[in-house]
Amino acid sequence: MKAAALPENEKARLKALADHNLLDTPAEDIYDDVTRMASEICRTPVSSISLIDANRQWFKSSQGLKVGETPREHSFCAHAILQPDEIFVVPDARLDDRFSDNPLTTGIPNVIFYAGVPLTSDDGYALGSLCVIDSRPRTLTDNQLLALKSLARLVNTHFELRKAKAERDKLQHELDQATVGRRNLLRFLAYRLKPLVEPMLNDIRALSGTNPQPNQVTHLQSLEQTGRAIQGMLDDPELFKNQS
Repeated sequence: MKAAALPENEKARLKALADHNLLDTPAEDIYDDVTRMASEICRTPVSSISLIDANRQWFKSSQGLKVGETPREHSFCAHAILQPDEIFVVPDARLDDRFSDNPLTTGIPNVIFYAGVPLTSDDGYALGSLCVIDSRPRTLTDNQLLALKSLARLVNTHFELRKAKAERDKLQHELDQATVGRRNLLRFLAYRLKPLVEPMLNDIRALSGTNPQPNQVTHLQSLEQTGRAIQGMLDDPELFKNQS
């Protein structure tokens, strides 16, 4: 058995995989629908959407498999991701030095035939593959290969939509938190400023009663109007409640 080499961009690839937040997430109907269609179109008992993590192959969806992950060193899909733009086909693993003694070939699930289309992020990193598997030697027709590639593109698109939604939800949460923080700050300022406004207005009224100069009257009136406006704002809790 020959384990697949690591991609040259492995560190960045793993980061891209982590950024999609797919590993160890619950099953989702959209992906199960894709693997069912892949098996039906290619007439294979096994199909999967696999993601290649640092040390394991984890299945986001699978048909005909009873395990949720396998060691990366045994993974056929780990070979598939080395050529992100090409479909990887093994007609008979028993005749291939890379897989003839692979535990997945010699034991359950008896991977003899394998065809996998790399699943890639928008920036070109191979995250895993959509694959179909049979326990006997096989070939796929051109139409089956085209259909498998189309299904893989559908998965790629949904991966990116899923990622975009998660990023949107995160930004919305941060915005909501910032809004709450702003409201709390306004309430704190109101609590601290409110006791200061009435004494300020009293001082302005007192100054107004000391026969100020004509040019001072205008300033005192302006100060009193400003003070009353501030007082009105501080007395209106709805103003702070609705700030956003």
